[in-house]
Amino acid sequence: MVVRVIHNVSFRAVCCLLSLVCCLSEIHAETRLKRLWTKADSILTSRYYRTPYDTNYVVRPEGRLTLKLRANLTGNGIRAKGTVRDKYFKSHLSTKHKATISIGAAYRGISAAYSINPAKLKGFYDDYELNINYYASRFCIDASYQRSSSLSGDMTIGDKNLGMAEGEADMKVFNITGYYVFNHRRYCVSAAYNQSYIQRRSAGSWLVGLSYQGGNIKTSDKRKELKPDDPDVRISVGHLGIGGGYGYNLVLGKKWLFNLTLLPTFVVYNRNKLTINDESRHAGRMKFNMLFNERAAIVYNFSQRYFLGLSGVANNSLFVDDAVTVHQNKWVAHAFVGMRLWK
Repeated sequence: MVVRVIHNVSFRAVCCLLSLVCCLSEIHAETRLKRLWTKADSILTSRYYRTPYDTNYVVRPEGRLTLKLRANLTGNGIRAKGTVRDKYFKSHLSTKHKATISIGAAYRGISAAYSINPAKLKGFYDDYELNINYYASRFCIDASYQRSSSLSGDMTIGDKNLGMAEGEADMKVFNITGYYVFNHRRYCVSAAYNQSYIQRRSAGSWLVGLSYQGGNIKTSDKRKELKPDDPDVRISVGHLGIGGGYGYNLVLGKKWLFNLTLLPTFVVYNRNKLTINDESRHAGRMKFNMLFNERAAIVYNFSQRYFLGLSGVANNSLFVDDAVTVHQNKWVAHAFVGMRLWK
């Protein structure tokens, strides 16, 4: 009987001891996580407020967390006209417009976003597109890649009208523009395009940059099946441009911000090739060959906490020769509303 009592007491003591150890372990782990989070938050805060700007012109907004809801719309169009072998041709082709809704969050300058395409969820949109924007104080980059099978439109060759339906051509296009901001102490691109800074006074800057545009358009397998007598056509292009431009942030009434940036570049290298039924032809340099990068934005700050606005970025190319003119326009537009939390 005594042995049983001692055994029961010992078992209960062991259980209590194990429970105490578990509780202490949980408290220790929780304390360690809090310490790690406090240290990480301290590092992010120090980095966040270590601004490379003149604070008379550009400041960081208060608030640790920024939430943003954004509607996006993109498109791509190609126009061409001219005379080849004494025949006048004209074409206007464009892709389907892509509309998405994105929800984003930024904590002390570290951001992430998730986008939803309602048309793709319903099976109405099969194109793929990726846009990347990087805005630092000195260097900025705009890049986009599009893979599309929705290219369609009208073409006229001589007296013959030809139409291209969706799915009859496949297109891949890549654009990238990088530029250096000379007046980087007072002119802030981020204030207009991702609201991680606030421009307090109007300022502008000269820019110098590089642009590249490459891609190809080819007839699809679907067109070959529907129109087997038509030739198999593939157009490949690649252009590298160097140039300069100007950007300006106009601040009105301490709440309105207007931005306009133009960056034209002259093509110094090009690679154009036309392939018809496995027969390739390299096109020479055109007389006028330029790439353009334009962007514009309007931001209204209700207060330090709430803001809304519109922004857009366009990449254009213009190629003109004695008999041919080709113009491509790739663009993306945004409408957004946001709020900052945790002062």
